[in-house]
Amino acid sequence: MLQTFQDKFYQNFIEDNRWKYIAEGLGITLEVTFFAVIIGIVIGFLVAIVRSTYDKTGKLKILNVICKIYLTVIRGTPVVVQLLIIYFVIFASTDVDKVIVAIMAFGLNSGAYVSEIFRSGIMSIDNGQFEAGRSLGFNYVQTMIYIIMPQAFKNVLPALGNEFIVLLKETSVSGYIALQDLTKGGDIIRSRTYDALFPLLAVAFIYLIMVMIFTKLVNMLERRLRSSDH
Repeated sequence: MLQTFQDKFYQNFIEDNRWKYIAEGLGITLEVTFFAVIIGIVIGFLVAIVRSTYDKTGKLKILNVICKIYLTVIRGTPVVVQLLIIYFVIFASTDVDKVIVAIMAFGLNSGAYVSEIFRSGIMSIDNGQFEAGRSLGFNYVQTMIYIIMPQAFKNVLPALGNEFIVLLKETSVSGYIALQDLTKGGDIIRSRTYDALFPLLAVAFIYLIMVMIFTKLVNMLERRLRSSDH
């Protein structure tokens, strides 16, 4: 049994340097996830500000309508369909890097969910906090930046961390546009060796490790933010 394991391991990862498919795929997965997270945070923050401002003051009505359309479309369609539309329809006539397409698709998708997370955090803050900001001489924007958002961020951090974990795993569908991410790298090995067990288990194990590391980092950040309250 040990000899069989060694043979399979050699065939799937050592022979012809097939481990490079996994390593290169991991790099692309991390790159897509990192930049998609940044885009998602930026979009989510802006949409949340627009929607919460409308809910509290009735202003920005047109922007609020646009944001609601964006949320309805993005949350109502599968991310893989959005990825295919962006690549095969929007950028069909241009020679665009597939990594950029994936970053845009996952960033836009994540932004819709992040915005609702941020908005729920903002709306959970008591209106007295807004009044306190005004009594200190802050305008609405300053109150949001210095008083509301720090409290809202602490409230939504667990949900935000969960969304980023989901985003990391969602990037596994990047292979639909022939992007060689981590999952696609494992599939390439499977197609060369006709052995699905080892490469797919390796891919699953790497995703598991990344999720555990990210969860640990989020928990550490939560504890630090809680300790800063004392």
